Amino acid sequence: MDFPPERVLAAFGLSGDADLLPGGQGETWRAGDVVLKPVGLAAEAEWRAEVLAGLPEGPGFRVARPVRTIDGWWIADGWEASALLEGATDTGRPDDVLTAGAAFHEAVAGLPRPAFLDERDDPWTYADQVAWDERPVEGSTAYREVVERLVRARGPVDPTAAQAVHGDLLGNVMFAPGLPPAIIDWAVYWRPPAWAAAVAVVDALCWYDAKPELVTRWSHLPDWDQMLVRALIYRITTDEAAAGESVWTPRHRAAYEPVVDLVTSGGGLRR
Repeated sequence: MDFPPERVLAAFGLSGDADLLPGGQGETWRAGDVVLKPVGLAAEAEWRAEVLAGLPEGPGFRVARPVRTIDGWWIADGWEASALLEGATDTGRPDDVLTAGAAFHEAVAGLPRPAFLDERDDPWTYADQVAWDERPVEGSTAYREVVERLVRARGPVDPTAAQAVHGDLLGNVMFAPGLPPAIIDWAVYWRPPAWAAAVAVVDALCWYDAKPELVTRWSHLPDWDQMLVRALIYRITTDEAAAGESVWTPRHRAAYEPVVDLVTSGGGLRR
């Protein structure tokens, strides 16, 4: 948990104390009406900032506008900044999250594939590639026991549907009375929008007590069964890549296994 240095605050024209914000993996800070966080891949942060700075907001969503340094850059000593938005996340509203995500994805549908995706190397990128059969399934025995049915269920999908999407919607849409939902912390992937929706559905089912009817309500999305399969492989593989075999406690497996049953068999969730 690194406090933003004074030189970073000064670079963005800020002064005084910064306060740690909830979420954001414990790395997001507020200074006045600006939010600061460490940059992961600089090329991704700069690409995202350029897109969000010029993106027209529609009636279905808001975005956190990036803030430049006083010298006109998007990054200062490994930190980026954006305008503070009113609202709070709510993982108990998955349908509203997916509706906002759909509006956002429609707005960014015309973007070309960003080059930084070929540079990024982290557990989430690795898991995404495994989910889409671009890398082999490798890992601990416990991991393979959880994921193997999904791998067998994986089938072909429309190869032309990919675009820039937000791959972590559920915890990154904020709600405020009288305002459109706000999309924050854009995790950029080049996949179909239906996959991004499926990741949010899987997260809601596994970790936030959503009911299986959520799956049915969004079954009009293209290749929906296959998107759910890939979303689960992605999340399960991320856990393995980030934490290894130690993550597969009985409680952790119990979060995934009923959803794996639902996705691979079409049956109900067992609680």
